[in-house]
Amino acid sequence: MYKFFHSRSKKIGLAPGTLVHIGEQKTERTLIQIMEYDDKDYYLGQQTDDLAQLTAAIETPNNTWINVIGLHQVEMIAHIGQAFGIHPLLLEDILNTHQRPKIEQYDEYIYIILKMLYWDENHSRVDAEQLSIVLSRTFVLTFQEREKDVFNPLRQRIHEGKGHLRKAGVDYLAYALLDSVIDHYFLILEQLGDELEALEEELTTSPTADTLQTIHTLKRELLYLRKSVWPLREIFSELQRGDIGLFQPTTLIYLRDVYEHTIQIIDGLETFRDVVASMLDIYLSSVSLKMNETMRVLTVIATLFIPLTFITSLYGMNFHSMPELQWRWGYPLIWIVMLLTGMVMLIYFKRRNWL
Repeated sequence: MYKFFHSRSKKIGLAPGTLVHIGEQKTERTLIQIMEYDDKDYYLGQQTDDLAQLTAAIETPNNTWINVIGLHQVEMIAHIGQAFGIHPLLLEDILNTHQRPKIEQYDEYIYIILKMLYWDENHSRVDAEQLSIVLSRTFVLTFQEREKDVFNPLRQRIHEGKGHLRKAGVDYLAYALLDSVIDHYFLILEQLGDELEALEEELTTSPTADTLQTIHTLKRELLYLRKSVWPLREIFSELQRGDIGLFQPTTLIYLRDVYEHTIQIIDGLETFRDVVASMLDIYLSSVSLKMNETMRVLTVIATLFIPLTFITSLYGMNFHSMPELQWRWGYPLIWIVMLLTGMVMLIYFKRRNWL
C-alpha cells in the first residue's frame, strides 16, 4: 500500500492518458504471444516482438488471442494500443499495476482487470500480478506483467482442439481465461488452509514470537486477497446478466458458474479471516496463561520461604540472652520445624489445586 502511493507520485502534474508504467519490471523485454485458430484444424502459435506480425494478426478472420508479456516498455504498449484502437485512459490503467479489479465498457470492446495469484512455496505467501483483458468481437487482447501465468492448460486445449474452445468464439475464450484465474484462487485457498491448520497446531502446543509474526503475515495476505476478490463479485454479476452484447447467450451460462465460484471464494476468505482473528485471541490467551502459570509457581515458592525466612531471621539476631541460644538441640530443631512447615504448606497448596 505504501509503495502504491509512492508510485502514484509519478503521475502528478501529467495530463490524463499520459502513459507511465507504475509497478515493478518483471521481464527483460516485452513479448507478444499470438495464437490463431478456427473451429477445424487451423492453428498458429507464435511469439514475437515485431509489431508488423501483430498487425497481420488483427486482420485475420480466425479467432485470435494476443497476449502481451511485460509492461515496462511504454512505447511498445502505446503502439499496440494504437493498432487496436484502445483508448489512452484504458492504456493508462493497463500500465498502472496497482489497479483495483474492475470492468469498463466501450463502444467496440470491454476491458476487465483482475489479479492473477500464485502461491510462493519458498516464502509461504501469495504472489500476484495484474491481468488486463480486452475483449472485442474478433479478438482477445491480454496484458500481463511476466511470462509465468495459469493459462498453460488452456493453451494446450486450444492446441490439441479439445473441449468447446475451438467451436466457440472469442467470447468463450475470454470466459475460459477468467475461469482459469478464478479456479487458481481455489488452490490459493487450499494452501492458506494448510498454513492455518499448521498454525493452529503450533498455537495449541508451543506458541512463540514467530507464531505471532506468522499470524500477522497471514492477516495481511488475507486482507490483500479480500481486496483482490471482492470487486470480482460486481464484475461477474454484470457479465452474467447479459447486458454486454459481446457475450453469446450460451456463454452467459458459464459466466454464471464463474460468478458462483467467486462467491464461494469470498465466503472462504471471510471464514479464514475469522479464523485468523480468533488465532490472535488464542495466542494472547496462551501467552497470558503461560505467564500466569509461571507467576503461580514463583508465588508458591515465595510463599514457602516466607515463614522459613521469618524463622531464620528471628534466630539470626545477635542477642546474648536470647532463649535457646545455648541449647544443644536448637539447630536440629529449627531444621525440623522449617521442614515440617514447608511440607504442611505444600500439602495445603496441593489440596487447593494450586500446584
